[in-house]
Amino acid sequence: MSEVWPITAVAPPLAGRATASQRWSHLAFLHWRVDPGLVAPLLPDGLRPDVFDGSSWVGLIPFVLDRATVFGSPPVPYFGSFVEVNVRLYAVDSRGRRGVVFVSLEASRLAAVLAARALFSIPYMWSRTRLEVAAGEYRYSSARHFAASAHTDIVVRPTGRPVVNDMLADFLTARWALFTRVRGRTIHLRNHHEPWALFGAEVLTLDDTLLATAGFPGLAGTRAPDSVLYSPGVTTWFGTRG
Repeated sequence: MSEVWPITAVAPPLAGRATASQRWSHLAFLHWRVDPGLVAPLLPDGLRPDVFDGSSWVGLIPFVLDRATVFGSPPVPYFGSFVEVNVRLYAVDSRGRRGVVFVSLEASRLAAVLAARALFSIPYMWSRTRLEVAAGEYRYSSARHFAASAHTDIVVRPTGRPVVNDMLADFLTARWALFTRVRGRTIHLRNHHEPWALFGAEVLTLDDTLLATAGFPGLAGTRAPDSVLYSPGVTTWFGTRG
């Protein structure tokens, strides 16, 4: 088994030309410690849980996705702009490469949901998603079509305190690839963006069933997140496997 690649706050360059880009804005990173044994059964074949301080971590992350481009196209109107809420895990493969594994992703654009599922088997779900901003507070909400019991309502207030040189924050956010299972193979898809501008934040309201639906009951309703961060955002480029 290869040595695990180090976590770096600066993304390594993509191999070759970027194939797509997106702007990610107003991100809230809510994370809970969990036992690695709870994570392992949810990972694609060939992966093991990535751990920090003896724990694996599950993230609930809402944000705005827009200005999506494909192969150098202009930003895609409407279908390339929506609020997303994802539940994600962290994994390592046999080559020591780190990456994100998405358990679910809520999005309001059906065409984007169908395309992501068809091309990369990424588990997007068609949902009603919204972001409301008022008095320095960010309210993210989502309700899944045809499964209204899968929903979330999150209110976060950034504190304005910068988070720098924080090993846990880097572990949770400095992720330069995702793993997904396509046609019977686990693949590693790269991304690249500038280092995160991260700030502390507090959760004012959390009414969520997405974590329980994903396989983690007893987190949102009984435990406060172990880490809460906010970022105004980055522009992200995607490359080929590597």
